[in-house]
Amino acid sequence: MTAPNTILHVGLIGFGMAGRIFHAPFICSVEGLHLAKIKATRQESISFAQAHYPQAEVVAEVQAILSDEKIDLVVVATANASHYALAKEALQAGKHVLVEKPFTVTAAEADALIALAKEKNKVLTVYHNRRWDSDFKTVKKIIASNLLGELAEYEAHFDRFRNEIKPNTWKEESLPGSGILYDLGSHLIDQALYLFGKPRAVYGDIRAQRQNSGIADNFEVVLHYEHLKVTLKAGMLVKEPGPHFILLGNEGAFVKYGMDVQEAALKAGELPQNQTDWGVEPEELWGTLNTTYQGLHLKGKIKSEAGDYRGLYENVRKAILGQAELNVKPEQVREVIRVIELAMQSSEEQRTLPF
Repeated sequence: MTAPNTILHVGLIGFGMAGRIFHAPFICSVEGLHLAKIKATRQESISFAQAHYPQAEVVAEVQAILSDEKIDLVVVATANASHYALAKEALQAGKHVLVEKPFTVTAAEADALIALAKEKNKVLTVYHNRRWDSDFKTVKKIIASNLLGELAEYEAHFDRFRNEIKPNTWKEESLPGSGILYDLGSHLIDQALYLFGKPRAVYGDIRAQRQNSGIADNFEVVLHYEHLKVTLKAGMLVKEPGPHFILLGNEGAFVKYGMDVQEAALKAGELPQNQTDWGVEPEELWGTLNTTYQGLHLKGKIKSEAGDYRGLYENVRKAILGQAELNVKPEQVREVIRVIELAMQSSEEQRTLPF
């Protein structure tokens, strides 16, 4: 086993919103990780990287990271359609790899990367940081505690409002892996599969609702389990957000409004290493529990667990060093991509499909 204080050198490919907001701050706030190189090409991104991460060398070419023998872990935070090719290159270069979600565009691509990682004996994982959201950690705890009895329905939403087409971004272009199902849907599907495992069947309703939208910007995906219905929804025309989570069981319910506070904090320039209460939700965002548990009627607010995306990077580091089991396993995330494929097929054929 490698010494626990071993420093792993990280190369970050891509410094748009994902690299800048969701990766660099956490790489730099986890002990034992060193952000050594950042691949960026836009002058704005280069200037930001140089100002905020002076310890990292900013490079213009991917090969400057992949050919560097000192780089242990490569983080791929680029456009969705490029994930497969870049992850493949990094694995072939002998690097451990963390890929921004979605893992790949197709399940076949995911299978190929999993096989290559095994061949090279390297850690391969995906940035499903939403497993470390405060509200999801709370939901997981409530389910594990059996507070609602036998769960009958689980519903999760990502409600957003942007009725205009955002200019100059690949996210609004009709490209492989684009659209809200790959974007926000990846998170919701991963959370559901993490809690409940593989479904028996998948239903999808995927639409473009905004005028002149070139991508799917609304979806409803229903996962069928033996005694459980899971509904996952997201849209860009939700002016008044509904609950983020709704859980219904034969003993009670849990309803949670509002989103995990980490993303807003990061966009405001806050950093986890500078906060003593990082990821702690204010009381007004706590969910409401109404249930009967062990003969007692319980009704009221439930304090949210603290969220912390550092947990993902801490786990990846330990997995690379052989000190912990990998939390976000690529085999799990491959099933996320398969659900997306089936949901798209279901929407086209207007029928429920077996998993």
